[in-house]
Amino acid sequence: MSELSYLEKLLDGVEVEWLPLNDVCKFKNGFAFKSSLFKEIGLPIVRITNIDGLNVVLDEVKYFSAKDYKEDLSSFEVSYDDVLIAMSGATTGKIGIYKGEETCYLNQRVGKFLPITGILNNKFLYHFLLLNTDAIYVLAGGGAQPNLSSNTLMSKLLIPIPCPNNPEKSLAIQSEIVRILDKFTALTAELTAELTARKKQYNYYRDQLLSFEDGEAEWKILDNICALISAGGDVPKNSVKGQVQPTAEHPYPIYANATDEKALYGYTNSYKIDSDAVTISARGAKVGYHTVREAKFTPIIRLIVLAADKNLVRTRYLNYILDMTIIGGTDGGIPQLTVPMVKKITVPIPFASNPNRSLAEQDRIVAILDKFDTLTNSITEGLPREIELRQKQYEYYRDLLFSFPKPEAITH
Repeated sequence: MSELSYLEKLLDGVEVEWLPLNDVCKFKNGFAFKSSLFKEIGLPIVRITNIDGLNVVLDEVKYFSAKDYKEDLSSFEVSYDDVLIAMSGATTGKIGIYKGEETCYLNQRVGKFLPITGILNNKFLYHFLLLNTDAIYVLAGGGAQPNLSSNTLMSKLLIPIPCPNNPEKSLAIQSEIVRILDKFTALTAELTAELTARKKQYNYYRDQLLSFEDGEAEWKILDNICALISAGGDVPKNSVKGQVQPTAEHPYPIYANATDEKALYGYTNSYKIDSDAVTISARGAKVGYHTVREAKFTPIIRLIVLAADKNLVRTRYLNYILDMTIIGGTDGGIPQLTVPMVKKITVPIPFASNPNRSLAEQDRIVAILDKFDTLTNSITEGLPREIELRQKQYEYYRDLLFSFPKPEAITH
């Protein structure tokens, strides 16, 4: 029996009742820990920034000492498999499930769901909430400064409870739905763990390949190994902002001061840079971000272009070596880079006195690092692509499993 046929059989004819979360679940708001009493070690505090939309992540965590508080904080404890939600700020409505072994504690503006035993499966609630983050955001008021009320959340958000008059059967169906969905999230978690390991491996090999012994490399200023170092200009007059694919009329990309695909401003009918090149963000929070752009493009303001002297350095080698280079901006105010500052940056060039040998060594280094880069960063192949596919598969089955008919009053 196919997975789809099994799902249809599982849900065929199942009676369902849509109930407010209040009817099947309790809710606990966090405690107002004082930032002035945060510690570098101690008991960990879960803040809204620790909820990433799937998990509770304690990479950057604050701590407290129980000695600093007179209150009984045991009701604010977070344990394994607890489902949390961010209640305000940029992360409003994001859900996280805690998979750590160490007990941590809820900070203010973080809430914890407490499903009623015998009625609601905790993981069933988790998957349902992940499906409804948009609806939760609307309940928070949306806008630039959303703020979620626990009373509104628990009274307004409805959850489907299968076989409400038969708790045993209801929990059995909920558990089976959880089992199916957990299978997909487990695959994603395994791939994500592998990706993390591959990134560490990539960083190790990059550091090894781009660290040279005495006599193996000469330090050169960028001005001496680049054919061109220039700043971007104004947006071309004949251009289409927001165009995401080339057309016959506007085939050449325009790049701005941003990262990844966000840097694509639009397209135009001509180009200013006719070779592949490294671009460096020159202003703002992402100052120093750099990447390789293919030939025939136009840079605009706040973007610096480095076109390599192909007789001395490979473009991709230059980009990799900049990963190992401190690219600082100006002090004070908004950080920024200028062309004169970039020209003075020094990088190691292997066997610089022998250009043929140097380029061959650069090619060897680039070939190795390109393989790791594809595996760890490519959105069209490698692990990121595989993770994306598994996530889409999970969302597809989640939508099917929660596609219970809604009462007319809440049908969208």
